[in-house]
Amino acid sequence: MSQALFIVHTESSCGWGGQELRTLTEAAGMLKRGHRVLLLCPPEAPMHAHAVKLGVPVEALPIARKNWKGFAALHNWLKAHPNVNVLNTHSSTDTWLAALACATLRRAPPIVRTRHVSTPINHRAATRWLYQRATQHIVTAGEALRQQLIRDNHFDAARITSVPTGIDLARYTPRDRAEARQLLGLDPQRKYLGIVATLRNWKGHTYLLEAFAQLAPRHSDWDLVLVGDGPQRHNLEKLVGILNLESRVRLVGNRDDVERWLDAFDVFVLPSYGEEGVSQSVMQAMATGLPVVATTVGAMAEAVKHEHTGLLVPPRNTEALYDALACLMHDDALRHHFGAAGLDYARRHFGIEPMLTRMEAVFRKVHGEKS
Repeated sequence: MSQALFIVHTESSCGWGGQELRTLTEAAGMLKRGHRVLLLCPPEAPMHAHAVKLGVPVEALPIARKNWKGFAALHNWLKAHPNVNVLNTHSSTDTWLAALACATLRRAPPIVRTRHVSTPINHRAATRWLYQRATQHIVTAGEALRQQLIRDNHFDAARITSVPTGIDLARYTPRDRAEARQLLGLDPQRKYLGIVATLRNWKGHTYLLEAFAQLAPRHSDWDLVLVGDGPQRHNLEKLVGILNLESRVRLVGNRDDVERWLDAFDVFVLPSYGEEGVSQSVMQAMATGLPVVATTVGAMAEAVKHEHTGLLVPPRNTEALYDALACLMHDDALRHHFGAAGLDYARRHFGIEPMLTRMEAVFRKVHGEKS
């Protein structure tokens, strides 16, 4: 029987989205596989409460910022826990804190840095030290992100592994649309375009609202639903008013029943222009049998197969987004075709177990190299 590992995750992010969800999903999965797992995150991070709710052991440390307080807290914690086998970092801040803390310890665990996004990495000497010396291994959330690091930063390919995100396919699966709409108080006679995303600039909600403002007069039986919350909520509510869409757009905030909202939608859209990996909400939508419109950012094309499971458009392009949405909104057969193809692809590629198996192999590899 393989040795159980003590895996510690660090996360400095005080947001809540796909990155944090993947980390907790992975942590919970490793616990079920018999490993000892612990999350270290800031006490104010939403992730702390979500970890408690999921039954993932968590401790609060002041690691939200790159400062002496965060360094000292993580250094002292690691010094007091020399039995950690792997330290898995997830954001820039906690990776720097972990690297510096480990560099100043006589006995330190190997660091695995998971890159969830495709934001370019600078070429400074300190950054190269971080990724090529302080970090034992890099994990990316898609092959496109892995190739980017090899091509643009000339990182050692042997020390980078692509581990696509896995989702709970038992939770995200097609269910009765009429029942979902009844439970959510949605009109069963209307059609719904939906997005599930944090309300941040780079998720592209502004482009979506501008496109929908042009679509709404031509598609009077369609409404738009925005699931999620964030710093742009006030601005988006204001834009809805400016575009005279108050009767056609709903902002429903953060929801614990995301799968029910997906069940209620007819088309899913994510017009992100940020440096995404593979969006979990896109994967969840496909697993629910929805046709998807997304942008050509990051590793999105590894999930959304253009003109097979959905449509891909350039980011920050309202006209292209309008065209793609219009194409699906007026064609029931095409929506069904893309949705069925996406469901089939999701069931074959998006499960949690392959993600856990690949991550477990990385953890065992770096632990063996360090021992």
